[in-house]
Amino acid sequence: MQIFRRLRPIAAISFDLDDTLYDNRPIIVAAEQTYLDCLQREFPHTRQWGKHEWRHHKLGLMAKHPALSHDPTALRLETLKSGLIHFGLSQADAEAGAARVMAEFVRARSNFRVPDSTLELLGKLQRRYPLIGLTNGNVDPERIGLKGMLEFVLSAGEGKRMKPHPDLFAIGCDRLGISPSALLHVGDSHSADVQGALRSGCQAVLLNPGFGQTEAAALSSPLPHLQISRLQALELLL
Repeated sequence: MQIFRRLRPIAAISFDLDDTLYDNRPIIVAAEQTYLDCLQREFPHTRQWGKHEWRHHKLGLMAKHPALSHDPTALRLETLKSGLIHFGLSQADAEAGAARVMAEFVRARSNFRVPDSTLELLGKLQRRYPLIGLTNGNVDPERIGLKGMLEFVLSAGEGKRMKPHPDLFAIGCDRLGISPSALLHVGDSHSADVQGALRSGCQAVLLNPGFGQTEAAALSSPLPHLQISRLQALELLL
């Protein structure tokens, strides 16, 4: 553990989910493949587009509708629907088809369980602190084993902007009934988690490298309060 700023009294701890509580990389790769396989199985003519073409289409939608960039579920659904319309489907058929493919992605996206080591740590921490989740992603926390571990999880979307915007931090503190300075946020992203927490008046812990990774990223300003290389280092807060 590296200490860069003196910690203030902590009333609660928030956690990023993806790549902080578990290694998200193999999970999202598998979910993306399931998504593409389902799409091409249901609509064979979409094989004309590979990942590059779908990504280009998605970026075009984000440029036209910036609010979609803060809602990964809505963005993926709209990308699917408008792509299917491009391939000649009617509005109604595109909406129905997009919903079916999206359901397969959502199922695959949460088809794993948080490691026991993480659950054990959360169990220890929750005996002293209220714990919550703040995520830019769209995983289902209950399906992956976090039910009962976190008091609640806030996800970007439905009007809530992604970290580093202050929305999730502000709503989380308000629901907990604490001042931002009393929230300690733990995450693997300097840009989303550290900068987001500090800009919101919260305290920040950077997990570097992220869960399942081996090489730490170079630190940049602003520095977090703490940097840890393993989640289990948080036991020092007990």
